[in-house]
Amino acid sequence: MSRWGTCFHPVWGMPWPVRVCPSARPRYPEEAITTASTDTATYDLALIAAAAADAKKASDIVLIDMRGLVAYTDWLVVATGQTPRQTKGVAEEVRKRMKEETGRFARRTEGEREGEWVLMDYLDIVVHVFTPQSRDFYRLDRLWREAPHERFAPEPAPAPAPAAG
Repeated sequence: MSRWGTCFHPVWGMPWPVRVCPSARPRYPEEAITTASTDTATYDLALIAAAAADAKKASDIVLIDMRGLVAYTDWLVVATGQTPRQTKGVAEEVRKRMKEETGRFARRTEGEREGEWVLMDYLDIVVHVFTPQSRDFYRLDRLWREAPHERFAPEPAPAPAPAAG
């Protein structure tokens, strides 16, 4: 594929040859904006995000199944951190795990500076991390009460083996 192409000049509207047309250059990698995942795969993504939140001691983690209700995402993952610092830590852990385990990056992240409500949009899933006050104020669980909800229950750690002796 040639790097040379034709682009329309932004002022005159006439075609002009350019090495790389700015309007044809993708802003995001193609794999980051596709939503060709299966339903099972999107549920697994939600579980990865929920497990990451649980690893940073987030509480009241809920997975909300949005399939059939909205077109912009399949799952909402809602979690609570006790302080703005903890919500930032939870968001960072979710970002790290999603990158390591799936190779995905959030398309957009909001609220990380303040830490009261951090929103991470992975297209197929959207992760919300609230402080208790913000979660009580916005009440996403109640807003989407018609959607199926699932409380995240982490798998129990294996019991340590008895010492031989």
